[in-house]
Amino acid sequence: MASKAIPQLVRQATRAASRTSQAHHPQRQPLHIRPFSSTPLSRSEALFVHRNTPENNPSIPFKFNETNLRLIDEILKRYPPQYKKAAVMPILDLGQRQHGWTSLSVMNEVARILEMPPMRVYEVATFYTMYNRDPVGKYFVQVCTTTPCMLGGCGSDKIMKACEEFLGVHSGHTTEDKLFTLLEVECLGACVNAPMVQINDDYYEDLTPETMKSLLQALKDSSTMTGYDASKVPRPGPQTYEGKQRMTCEPRAGLTSLLGEVPKVQDHMRTDGEL
Repeated sequence: MASKAIPQLVRQATRAASRTSQAHHPQRQPLHIRPFSSTPLSRSEALFVHRNTPENNPSIPFKFNETNLRLIDEILKRYPPQYKKAAVMPILDLGQRQHGWTSLSVMNEVARILEMPPMRVYEVATFYTMYNRDPVGKYFVQVCTTTPCMLGGCGSDKIMKACEEFLGVHSGHTTEDKLFTLLEVECLGACVNAPMVQINDDYYEDLTPETMKSLLQALKDSSTMTGYDASKVPRPGPQTYEGKQRMTCEPRAGLTSLLGEVPKVQDHMRTDGEL
C-alpha cells in the first residue's frame, strides 16, 4: 500500500513546488510547460498588400463595355437577387478579360455593381491565382512544373529553360515589348500530356524544347508581322508526340477501349415518365 502511495505523494509535491515557484516568480513558466517558438512569417507583399502605382490606383476610371454589361445581366439571372454577390468570380473574370488584368478599379466597379463592400471583392481577387493583379503581356505563358510535368516527356525544366532562352526573361517577368509574360505555376490538370503550358485560355501539351520555341515564335509573328497567316500558329492541345499527333490524351500505343460507337444518351433513359 505504501509503495502505491509514495509516487502519488511525489507528484503532488512536485505540482505544489511548481505553483509556489510561480507565485514567487510570476514571470517564470511552470516547468512542465514548453513554450512554442516559430520563425517570423514571410508573406509576399505582392499577394497581400496593395500600393498605389501610376497604373493601378482608385482614381483610374473603369466601366464595363456594353457587351459585358449584357453578359453581367445574364450572369445575375442565375442567382437570387439577395445573393447576387455570389456572382463576384465570373464578373471579376469579365473585368480582367476586358481590362487585361484585375486592377483596383476593376475590383471597385465589381463591388459597386454587386452592392457589396469592396474589401469582400479584394478578398476574392487576392485568394485565387487566376486573377492577375499586375499587368501581363498579350500572351500569358504559364509553365507547369509540378511533379508529373517534371517527369513526363522531356521534363518541364527543359520547357522552362526553352521559354527563358527564347523570351529573355525569367518567371514572373514580362518582355520589354509587353508581348509575353512568363510564370512558373503548379499543376494545371493535364498530367497525362506532360509537359504542358497554358497560354491565355489554351493548353499546349506533349511539348519539347523545339516545339515550345516554335510555338512562341509563331505567336510573336502573328502579332508583329503584317499579313501573317494566323493558321500557322499551332492549334491548342497535344503537339507532336514521339513522331505522332495525339488528338487528346489517348495511350501511346493507341486506344484500347471505347473502340465502338458511343451509345446515345436517350437509349438509357426511362420512357415511362417516372424520371
